Amino acid sequence: MTAEVLGIAALSLRVALLATLVACLLGIPLGVWLGSTAFAGHRMAVLLLNTALALPTVVVGLALYLLLSRHGPLGMLGMLYTSGAIVVAEIVLAVPITAALAAAAVQGLDPRVRRTALTLGAGPVRAAWAVAQEARLALAAASAVAFGRVLSEVGAALIVGGNIRFETRTLTTAVTLATSQGNFALALALGLVLLAMALTVNAVILLLGGRPR
Repeated sequence: MTAEVLGIAALSLRVALLATLVACLLGIPLGVWLGSTAFAGHRMAVLLLNTALALPTVVVGLALYLLLSRHGPLGMLGMLYTSGAIVVAEIVLAVPITAALAAAAVQGLDPRVRRTALTLGAGPVRAAWAVAQEARLALAAASAVAFGRVLSEVGAALIVGGNIRFETRTLTTAVTLATSQGNFALALALGLVLLAMALTVNAVILLLGGRPR
């Protein structure tokens, strides 16, 4: 395995882990809140969240490209064609996944879990934490799904990252380039590296979730 391939794999892993971490920090609390709280417009909020699951990656990439381009409202940040832009795109794609799956997991729990925590004197935050503890296996699975989504993402990464060698080339964009050049052996090798990486990280995430009680 060449140094370039190792660099591509390292960049892909770094970007995917960062995007997954931020998506979990944003999406899981939102999902726990949606799944355990009733309010006016709740059904509409869940509908919008579930609709966001179907966001096409190229549409997300195009929207971010327009925002981050030189003449866009966020052009002064200079993020276009950087790994940071890829991370942002993947966060946008992963947050709905973590939030929707967390909401579904919480809604499937016995509602007495939250009521019991509140009865014992827990505040809203501690009650939400108790609910999250009960749903920890499902939340770990949500994190694994989000990681798989961002690791395999290619459309938005190509648009906002530009597939620049040694800078923004990830495993998926490298596979796309190798395939377009007819280098199927390299594309297959990169694909196997991608699968091995996904298997390893997802196994770690699920192990951290613990065993069922």
